[in-house]
Amino acid sequence: MTIAPDRLSPHQDDFYSALMDAHTGLAEAQSHALNARLVLLMANHIGDLPALQDLLQTARGYDD
Repeated sequence: MTIAPDRLSPHQDDFYSALMDAHTGLAEAQSHALNARLVLLMANHIGDLPALQDLLQTARGYDD
C-alpha cells in the first residue's frame, strides 16, 4: 500500500499540538491508554482492514 500524501497540510503542526495537549497532565499509563483509544477510534473511522494492516506494517517498520 502506498500511504496517502500529507493530507493534513497546512494543519499538521496544529494536529501535533492538539495531540500533545491531550497528553498534558497524564501519567504514563494514562498517556498509553489515550494513545490506544485514539488508535482504535481512528481505525474504526478508517474502516478498511487491508489498509489498516498495511499501516500497522509500515508503522512497525519505522523501528527497523
